[in-house]
Amino acid sequence: MPLQELSLFFPCHNEAENLEALVADALTALPALAMTYEVILVDDGSRDDTAAVAERLVRQHGDTVRLVRHDVNRGYGGALRSGFAAARYRHLAYTDGDRQFRVADLARLVERAEETQSPVVIGFRLQRADPPLRLVYATIYRAANRLWFGLRVRDVDCAAKLFQRSVLRGINVHSDGAFFSAELLIRLQRAGVNIAEVGVPHYPRTAGSPTGARLSVIARAVRDFWSLRLRLWLNRSQALARGRALLND
Repeated sequence: MPLQELSLFFPCHNEAENLEALVADALTALPALAMTYEVILVDDGSRDDTAAVAERLVRQHGDTVRLVRHDVNRGYGGALRSGFAAARYRHLAYTDGDRQFRVADLARLVERAEETQSPVVIGFRLQRADPPLRLVYATIYRAANRLWFGLRVRDVDCAAKLFQRSVLRGINVHSDGAFFSAELLIRLQRAGVNIAEVGVPHYPRTAGSPTGARLSVIARAVRDFWSLRLRLWLNRSQALARGRALLND
């Protein structure tokens, strides 16, 4: 059964080659996912034609497609933060602008939410289509989050996530980097929110260039990881209050 309302947003950095197909996929799939929906493109300081392509798509599709622009790159978490803040509807979902996930596959998350009555459903990648080094990083990262935070999910950074708006109220997140997704799940888990999981297909990137394996991105994630872990040991309540709210309401 479709959701009543869904805000779907995409963090995008130098994804000009992917945007038209991405939005076309979204507008084809969304009528089966929700009765009322919107698409939000978050251009995170791209240096290619991402902004120009996005602006053309907004003009073409009117209020259904919206654009949030960052003048400078804020990082993956910063792009997600802007997507959460811009979303207007009762359910929120995101996936990446690189088209390694298909919007139609979000139906698996919607079905899982209905089956389990869980307010948060996250995907885990089936046959992950990434280079070997990325797979090594991911394995270490998943183990570290499980060991140091007790975060028992199969794929922390899978960019297929669905949330009920109500459970995000009062949740603060500090990181604006690659640790954002893990920090959000850690905070939701500590707030007692049930998190369900479901497998989703993962596709090879066919255009654009990945940035997640850059040393600067990894170093920032490690810094934010240990900052949260140390603060939770020192003063749990202060650590959980630190950061900025995800929603504007």
